[in-house]
Amino acid sequence: MRWRYFIILQAIILLLAVGLVYKHQDKVTLVKTPPTELAQWYKPENKRQVWLHNMFKLRREMQAVEFYAQNKDAEHLQKWVVQLNQHYVKISDMVPVWQNKLSLETMSELIKASEENDFSSVLVQHKVMQKSCDSCHDDYQAITALTYRTPDFSNIQITHEISFVEHMDTLTRQVNQIKISAQDGNKPLALASLADLTDSMESLGGSCVDCHKKDRQAYPSEVMKKTLQSLQVSLESGTAKQQGRDLGTLAVLACARCHGTHRIAVGAKQKIVKDVGFSDLIKH
Repeated sequence: MRWRYFIILQAIILLLAVGLVYKHQDKVTLVKTPPTELAQWYKPENKRQVWLHNMFKLRREMQAVEFYAQNKDAEHLQKWVVQLNQHYVKISDMVPVWQNKLSLETMSELIKASEENDFSSVLVQHKVMQKSCDSCHDDYQAITALTYRTPDFSNIQITHEISFVEHMDTLTRQVNQIKISAQDGNKPLALASLADLTDSMESLGGSCVDCHKKDRQAYPSEVMKKTLQSLQVSLESGTAKQQGRDLGTLAVLACARCHGTHRIAVGAKQKIVKDVGFSDLIKH
């Protein structure tokens, strides 16, 4: 009798859990995060993007195998199958926990078919392998890129006293102060805030070149500087419409374009890598 009550209680708890999950399905996103061992094959832990280069080789080799099988070119087919096998097996060498995700049996069948010049079988096994690759990419490709290829701004210092995050907050406040002061007819404060913003943008540019080493795009750019000058003129003697147009143009050039690349990715990364405690789950 006691076991019957226990089983009924467990069933009720399970139904409640299922009901809660279903009720909140519009607020929950399921994400598979890559194993931490993957970090050692990406910068900055590694000098080179080893994992990426191995993936690029596999993609090229998969294309070559399909091409030469379709054209019944046995010599080149076997050459590329050997390379494909080498870099495919390397996945489990770099991340051992992913060994069970590899279709090693399919790879063996592909090698056997290529050695026997069975081109139709090569294409069949190639298709099976492609589906296996795609399923793993569906689970991990986007999340891995977010985790390991999104820049980290948390350790950047503009000065010894001011962090990157603090400086960005200052820039936002300066832009808004220009708008507020201009709307309220406080020309001196609007111009002073613009001067502060100009100096702050110059300081920010010094941190940008640390990452943008090959394409050393100046920040602020010449276009941004001309817009700053135009904004100064409109604040001194222009109409509210001219002031709004210049400030809006500056916000797009100096803020929105960089944010469109970096801020979205960084924000998503922070959500992915954040440790979730039991209290967070309960709260959610």
